[in-house]
Formats: sequence, structure tokens, C-alpha cells
Amino acid sequence: MDRLFSTLSKHIIEEERKHPSATGEFTNLMTDIAVASKVIAAKVNKAGILNILGVTGKVNIQGEEVKKLDEYANDIFKKVLEIGGYTCILASEEDEEALILKQATGKYAVVFDPLDGSSNIDANVSIGTIFGIYKKSSKEDHCSKEDLLQPAKNMVAAGYIIYGSSTMFVYTTGNGVHGFTLDPEIGEFILSHKDIKIPEKSKIYSINEGNYSTWPEGIKKYINKIKQERTHSLRYIGSLVADFHRNLVYGGVFLYPQTSKNPKGKLRLLYEAGPLSYIVKEAGGKGSNGTTDILDIVPNSIHERVPLFIGSKKDVEEIETILKEG
Repeated sequence: MDRLFSTLSKHIIEEERKHPSATGEFTNLMTDIAVASKVIAAKVNKAGILNILGVTGKVNIQGEEVKKLDEYANDIFKKVLEIGGYTCILASEEDEEALILKQATGKYAVVFDPLDGSSNIDANVSIGTIFGIYKKSSKEDHCSKEDLLQPAKNMVAAGYIIYGSSTMFVYTTGNGVHGFTLDPEIGEFILSHKDIKIPEKSKIYSINEGNYSTWPEGIKKYINKIKQERTHSLRYIGSLVADFHRNLVYGGVFLYPQTSKNPKGKLRLLYEAGPLSYIVKEAGGKGSNGTTDILDIVPNSIHERVPLFIGSKKDVEEIETILKEG
């Protein structure tokens, strides 16, 4: 019975009470995100029998085939957040342009990847949603794209939802990282992972070794080193949220370097690298592009890409050192 008093909703309200000037808007926004994630989780669990597996025939702004569940998740997030009215601008990894909500009076800007890892959907591999929340920075009546182009360190919250053997909602507001597991019997996210801390040093690395020949020499040097020393084991799912979640809980480092095919990196700064780096920092870890902390990078565009090295702090710092050495 005690677990019923440790719900996501209650946790968010308790966090709000720590800020006497809070208006309740942030709490309502987080509640809307939780509602959207429950709707998506229900569809993901029934995807095989609802005929929403496979592709739509469309290609998104990233040049990737759009899966049916991609499109569904994107639409759900946009509709729920627009109706809620607590945001004034949204940016999705799936859409070419940001969506400015001209009728909304909300003071928050939300960025999200509605269904990360969607290439694994048809294989029933864990996938997820990533989101980040900024406060409106401009002084105009309505939001503009500039409200999105802030460094990730300016976020007021970030989180992800992983749809796997269970559905988990993990988030931080800059005061610890907490995980909640969806109890399908009562339809509530229940606190299951309080104050998550990632080990400072790990024995796990996650990278697609099939791209070895296309990596920078520094990354080859690092991978060869840990293989020769036999200090790490390879664990790679190929779904960013799933790989990140495992490493956050057990310790590990995830590497997605630039390659000859993607010289600027492949992952998106705004929707993937930024929010996850905000989360991992609050858990004691680090996110880097190899030379700079991800949290300090100011985006130039909403679809900017970056290399990403993220996870246990000492592992990330070792990678930075090796890359610096050349």
C-alpha cells in the first residue's frame, strides 16, 4: 500500500512545494508529458495487433524513414502539449520546423524525440521518448526559435521514457534523478529508482563496432586500449534510450563518434545529447562531444548534430584525454 503514495504525480508536486513562487504550470506540464507517455506505451504494447508496425512511406527531416509508431508518438506529444497550454513552442526530432503555439500563454519551450530507436520497433527492442524543458528566454509576447537555441545547462527539466519489459519514466529537475515504473493495474508511475547515481568508473562500453573503419584515430585508440587491457565488456543494443538507461543504472559509457559518413556526428544536440547529458550530470556522470561538455554547447539550429560520449564520468574524461592527445 505504501507504494501508492510514491507516485510520479505526488513526487512532482512535492518538488514544486520547495519553490514558494511556483505557479503550478510546471507540474501541469510534467503531468501532460506523463499522460502522453502512457498513451504511447499502450500503443507500443499493442503495436503488433493494431497494424501500426512498419513504415509510413514518408521520410523525415533527418532523412530517415518514418515508422508508423514514430508518427503516432509525434502527433500525441504535440496534441497533448498544445492542448495543455503550458508551452509556447515545441520542437520535435521528426518535424522540419519548430511549432510556435501562438494562442498559448505558457512560459515553457519543450524539445523532444517522440520515439528514439524506432529502427528497432519491428524487432520488439526497447525504445523510448526523450524530452527537455526550457523556460522561455525571450521578452516577446510569444516564443520564438531563439527560446529553443539555449545550451542544455539552461534546462529546467529533462527526462526519458523507456518502453520495454516495463515502462519507466526517468526525470530530473536538477535535484537528483528519479525513476518511476508504470503499474498497468492502477495506471500510475510508481517510484522504483530513487536518486539514481551512475558509478564514477565503469566496466561497460557501448558502441557500434561495425563502424570501426570510419572512426577518428582517437576513438580507435581508446577502443583498442580497453580491449587490450580487458577492462571493459561490450554491451550495445543500438537503441540510445535503452543503452543509456542500462549504463545509467549499472555504469557504462556510450560512444557515438563522428564518422567519415557523418563528420559532424549523427545524434541530435537538442533532442538527444542535451537532455541525456543534463540527466547524467545530475546522476554524477558526464556528456561530451569529445572536447566540450554537451551542456555548454549553444545550438545553431534545432536539428544540429554532435558526436556523443556519455556515461560514467571517469570513462568520458579518459576518452576526452585520448582525443586531445590525437
